Amino acid sequence: MTGGPDGMETVRSGPHRVRDVMTPAAVAVGRTAVFKEIVERMDQWRVSALPVLEGDGRVIGVVSEADLLPKEELWDSDPDPFAPSRQLPDLAKATAVSAEELMSTPAVTVHAGATLAEAARIMALRHVKRLPVVNAEGLLEGVVSRGDLLKVFLRPDNDLADEIRRDVVDILFPAPVEPVHIVVTDGVATLTGRVREPDRIPLAVRLVRAVEGVVSVDCRIRVAEGE
Repeated sequence: MTGGPDGMETVRSGPHRVRDVMTPAAVAVGRTAVFKEIVERMDQWRVSALPVLEGDGRVIGVVSEADLLPKEELWDSDPDPFAPSRQLPDLAKATAVSAEELMSTPAVTVHAGATLAEAARIMALRHVKRLPVVNAEGLLEGVVSRGDLLKVFLRPDNDLADEIRRDVVDILFPAPVEPVHIVVTDGVATLTGRVREPDRIPLAVRLVRAVEGVVSVDCRIRVAEGE
């Protein structure tokens, strides 16, 4: 990470991995942590889920707000147990008192070397907002959240333009008829110029769109005819 305007952190150029955006000092609880302690720690650190660790730091589960809510539902449920419309909460979770009883297991985790797209896919498929980041032995290295994955969009426009020039334009159009200009404004990349290779223009659009931090692509590159 590098410093940005107003003290904001921005993601450096190059391939982006979970390690680039994760929070390395992750707050967690042990398997014997009690209900109130878990709630207090979530409130203190303003997080919606906590990894649950074995003594050596190995992640064995995750306890989230969703795991805690059945207890509230239990107290608010219909006092008549025979009411036809009664929907009981998860009684195992509602009566649980420790992290070991409350946690969801096995934990949904990700490795630090995973791409941001891979982390986002895991979150979407497993319907979670945060992922513990673990090493090959399953030991906790950090936590990555949905908000962390969005940090790529804090990259300065000039950095995006430089990467597009270096990794896309200079390779696909080394000798354009008219120089290919790249302007990036608020993450939107606009490309202009004239080239001799019409088949490379759609490829350029796809590659520019794949640059992490690019919001959209406006390709105005024209094909030079008869030259």
